[in-house]
Amino acid sequence: MEIYVNAGARRFGSGTKERPYQTIQQAADIAQPGDQIWVAPGIYRENVNPKHAGKPGARIEYRAIENGKAVITGAEEVRHWEPLQDHPQVYLIRIPNDFFGEFNPYTRLVEGDWFDASHIAHLGEVYLGNKSLYEVTKLEDVLQPQIYEASWDPEATVYTWYTKQDETTDETLIYANFQGKNPNEEQVEINVRQNCFYPREEGIGYITLSGFTVTKAATQWAPPTACQEGMIGPHWSRGWIIEDCDISHSKCSGISLGKYYQMGNDNKWMKGKYKDGTQTQRDCVMIAQKDGWTKERIGHHIIRRCRIHDCGQTGIVGHLGGAFSLIENNQIYRINNKQNLAGAEIGGIKMHAAIDVIFRGNHIHHCTRGIWLDWEAQGTRVTQNLFHDNTLAAKGKLKREHLEGLGEDLFVEVSHGPTLVDHNIFLSERAIKMPTQGLACVHNLIAGGLVSVGIGTDNGAPTLPSARYTPYHVPHGTEVVGFMTILHGDDRFYNNIFLQRKVRPFMEEAKRMMAEAENTWDDNNVAVGTAVFDQAYETREEWEEHFNGYCGMGADPSNRYYLHLPIYAHGNTYLNGAKAWKKEKEAILDTEHPVRLELIEEEGSWKLNTNLFALVSGQRRKMISSQTLGEAFEPEEGYENPDGSTIVFNQDFFGHTTGEHPIVGPIECEEEMTEVIFGDVC
Repeated sequence: MEIYVNAGARRFGSGTKERPYQTIQQAADIAQPGDQIWVAPGIYRENVNPKHAGKPGARIEYRAIENGKAVITGAEEVRHWEPLQDHPQVYLIRIPNDFFGEFNPYTRLVEGDWFDASHIAHLGEVYLGNKSLYEVTKLEDVLQPQIYEASWDPEATVYTWYTKQDETTDETLIYANFQGKNPNEEQVEINVRQNCFYPREEGIGYITLSGFTVTKAATQWAPPTACQEGMIGPHWSRGWIIEDCDISHSKCSGISLGKYYQMGNDNKWMKGKYKDGTQTQRDCVMIAQKDGWTKERIGHHIIRRCRIHDCGQTGIVGHLGGAFSLIENNQIYRINNKQNLAGAEIGGIKMHAAIDVIFRGNHIHHCTRGIWLDWEAQGTRVTQNLFHDNTLAAKGKLKREHLEGLGEDLFVEVSHGPTLVDHNIFLSERAIKMPTQGLACVHNLIAGGLVSVGIGTDNGAPTLPSARYTPYHVPHGTEVVGFMTILHGDDRFYNNIFLQRKVRPFMEEAKRMMAEAENTWDDNNVAVGTAVFDQAYETREEWEEHFNGYCGMGADPSNRYYLHLPIYAHGNTYLNGAKAWKKEKEAILDTEHPVRLELIEEEGSWKLNTNLFALVSGQRRKMISSQTLGEAFEPEEGYENPDGSTIVFNQDFFGHTTGEHPIVGPIECEEEMTEVIFGDVC
């Protein structure tokens, strides 16, 4: 059945093309498997709660008739702002609290596990046009705003707002500095709804959301131990498709593929405080196992061709519920740029337990962090993505507050692998942060440092052991096989190009400041290449020597089981001063020819301006496959497809098939080097 919706329709429609419903919720209330809901252009100020699930082969599809023209928003326009008598650039609005119903974002704070509570922020936002203002905690900072230099857009930080409650009148008061603009003549909105398209019940699977603009929801912080919510999300179900959407201005997260509400373990670290966060996270995984977290019930979502931007915490977040998903051909940018939220759950994409998730063909840029894969990045593949400008945007003199924005293109944390990273372009100064093991990098262009090699896997207790034990699973499944600390190593580097570029002075200053603070989590390494493994890492043959003649029992005290695992490196090229691991064989180091590499944006498309191909065109390499890479040590699982089949790395960055002996790096031919490497997605 086809059901029609039009915001401009008369009331009491019947959902036909001639008499459409006025709201999307009316259609959601009656839609059954196999139905298509067609939504006309217009503004839909509602929080759509899909009531019914689709079925395999009979999805429930919500489709915008014109791409981007049907807008689902969690905001309401507000008028009748009054200028303050002594400060005419500052306006006040009084909103009766019954306007908000049961959910008032201006009485609720952003909070949760792993949120930096030194940042005080309400769930509410004030928007001038399509740009959110900066919340402050004192009225004085609205009357006389100061530039907040940690923001990626410091000039905009003088647009401030402040809220408080008037208990005598039961009203929410909002003061805002619009910098000379009259809010009664501009488009000014406040967010009032918690979500925009999100089922209240679990198990509402096989839903398609296609072609919508979704914006401005008062979402809560989404750590892995909470009921992760987003502006859009499947809420613990299977088989959603979110495609061709423009998703922006969520207070915290745009899309959540994440976790259900766990009785007794929801934000337990914040509430209980007696168990460390790592322990509550382990509990979370095991409770989910007991509660039915299985491959048959959960995950298998697709997010494709979406533009996701201007969210406070993440563009996409997930824990457990995002397993077995495909995230491809999206553009994700300007995430956490305001720097008004801080904590350990921030990035363009932040996924825990991304088991068998494929991140393919995405363009992720100008985010505090690109992709963060935390725990259980087992069977995860990051392939054919473009990353750039995903670290500190500070200008001028570096301050300690800037260091919260010190991100990178890809962060893989305390996972046992196998995590496969192939045919990507990494252009940020910090390319891959890797306090982890079981990582394989194949045919990438890496123009930034490998960060936190060999550190960052303990919990940071100053005088007692505080190792983090993280789980690993049966191959291509959710069942937990065991827990283990991170030994480091077990990493593979084949046929990559490492390219040293000029480092901004304040990145070097950040490294000095971190060293002075004796930071054991992050070394801010911006020196490019695999030489970071020189000091403490062995080849496979050297590592095996520790076990020769040893039968597994007897009085033979040794550290052999707790040594760093071996490193595998072959066929990499190092340019512009990038340095190779001293034990790598057949590495090519070109110290004579300077490389020019510039990423240029032209009308929404991105191109490389480089002489790189001229230097590497003759550097043909051995074809790499799953057999070459072997198995990740702890889970004993190969670097293979989610169905267990072999990967042959014969598809370059553009998906073009290479020859039997591909060129080093991600791009196969000179013509491709100067093509548009990423265009607009919507």
